Amino acid sequence: MCGRFVLTQTAAQIEALFAIMPIEGGLAPRYNIAPTQPILMIAAGYRREPGSNLPDRRAELVRWGLLPSWVKDVKAFPLLINARSETVADKNAFRAALRHRRTLVPASGFYEWKRDGKGRSQPYFLKPRHGGALAFAGLMETFIDPNGSEMDTGAILTTSANETLAPIHDRMPVVIHEQDFAEWLDCVGNEPRDVAHLMRPAEPDLFEAIPVSDRVNKVANDDPALVHPALVAPEPVVEKKPKPKTDQLKLF
Repeated sequence: MCGRFVLTQTAAQIEALFAIMPIEGGLAPRYNIAPTQPILMIAAGYRREPGSNLPDRRAELVRWGLLPSWVKDVKAFPLLINARSETVADKNAFRAALRHRRTLVPASGFYEWKRDGKGRSQPYFLKPRHGGALAFAGLMETFIDPNGSEMDTGAILTTSANETLAPIHDRMPVVIHEQDFAEWLDCVGNEPRDVAHLMRPAEPDLFEAIPVSDRVNKVANDDPALVHPALVAPEPVVEKKPKPKTDQLKLF
């Protein structure tokens, strides 16, 4: 599951990492990106002319929550912020996007909540151990409403958690490494089965888990303090009361 994430890199850093043309208007750091908000996605662009030095990738702002083109009632349709990589190729909502519109989602890290089964949860910030930005695997779909208005929408692919994240949550975003960007984005040369091997858990040492304040629970909070380490309250210790001694009749 990936329900909140962070992107703090500058436009220039994102442009360099993903080899894209300049991002109009730049990028403001965001510490609490939530569903239905605009998120940055990198998609394959138009084919370059021979000898051109222009990048063939483009950046798009899309609504986080994929809407398939066939949806009739947006209000009645569930919010699809994630797609399970194990079943995505079989789901009608994602099948076309997986075949034709695979994307990359730049991120500096994401949040996950560890639940103790007693109504309590501790948020963690999962960030690359060595810093910098990374890319989640994404899908994009353009939705056209009955009035003809277009809206680009998207979802983030997830997979089973690796050894580092499993104690916190059983799912994690699919991470696409820089050397695999071109393979993932090439929807002309690579069918879904050709990139299935990329939809796997990240290596155990990629992320470090940092406990953070529950201020992240409120979407309105969006500031650097959200990713600062916070003390984790110890679980309450329930003392066992000794059983009362009783005198029993001894027969022998």
